[in-house]
Amino acid sequence: MGFTRRPDIRPFLDQVLLGDCLSELAKLPPKSVDLVFADPPYNLQLNGDLKRPNQTLVDGVEEPWDRFASFADYDDFTRAWLAACRRVMTDTATFWAIGTYHNIFRVGVAMQDLGFWIINDVVWRKTNPMPNFRGRRFTNAHETLIWAMKHADQKTYRFNYDAMKALNDGLQMRSDWLLPICTGTERLKDGGGAKIHPTQKPEALLHRVILASSRPGDVILDPFFGTGTTGVVAKRLGRHFIGIERHPPYAAAALERLEATTPIAGEALAISEGKRTEKRIPFGMLVERGRIAPGEILSDPLERHGARVRADGTIACRDASGSIHQIGAHVQGAEACNGWTFWHIRRGGRLIPIDLLRQELRAELSRDGA
Repeated sequence: MGFTRRPDIRPFLDQVLLGDCLSELAKLPPKSVDLVFADPPYNLQLNGDLKRPNQTLVDGVEEPWDRFASFADYDDFTRAWLAACRRVMTDTATFWAIGTYHNIFRVGVAMQDLGFWIINDVVWRKTNPMPNFRGRRFTNAHETLIWAMKHADQKTYRFNYDAMKALNDGLQMRSDWLLPICTGTERLKDGGGAKIHPTQKPEALLHRVILASSRPGDVILDPFFGTGTTGVVAKRLGRHFIGIERHPPYAAAALERLEATTPIAGEALAISEGKRTEKRIPFGMLVERGRIAPGEILSDPLERHGARVRADGTIACRDASGSIHQIGAHVQGAEACNGWTFWHIRRGGRLIPIDLLRQELRAELSRDGA
């Protein structure tokens, strides 16, 4: 999938690595991962049982992996795994972390201390949150995601703005996402009906994260893989995944889910792209490539105005010369003009917009990998 320009990550692709995240991250080559999604331990600091009004116990997070002796221990662990993830990120990669009020602020501080540059914080508003049974504070109805670049000077990163806009009925996607928690048939349970993982994330959440910040063929790392939601969505969307999980039952559940996941194929994987993502084609390139010859005449659709093409990519009318945009505005007495749509040229006995020639050249260059 085009890994010739990065360290060889292929042996790790589409694998669930069983073990401690720091040990397994150390095995990955540097600058080899395009996107990281991390759902680390929350360090909930729960004291005692939590009961519903009917005195039944709430099935919360009680697993050993969520217990730390102190905030200092949690901070040391957080900095270690963040640094390990940062090492394996390419120079155009981005990083997502999710958490609750128990841990996300500590994670955010550690990220900034290590050099990450925050792009957005996103609030996942849960449509069906767990009620606050004790009635002593507000219902915890959201979690926070932090989306960040590898460093402040990073020039390029993937953001599929137009895809997010399309997903949101043509409106800009906001930073508050209203999505349900993982319930129903999506929630994995054991033979006795108990949840396999206490904090399984919904596939809809990962669909949005992965669609927003990666493209087909990218490598997505999840250092706290759990039951594999990141991998399932990545596989479905035509991305590669690397999952790290130290708890064998979770890893086994993830592998079973992944085996049952069918990737989307072909055109269904295409990402909406706006004009800003298209390769820039100056008018002079059409002249260089022989699509338009020096001396040919451009005209408006009604052939009221004309201009002659020059070898340097400028055009000239009777009293002025300049770019296709400048001369288009000049002949109309306008302040501005989109020369690509204003100017036409004769091909096959009919007038066609020069933008059509630009689109043909852009497609040719894309096929050639230029």
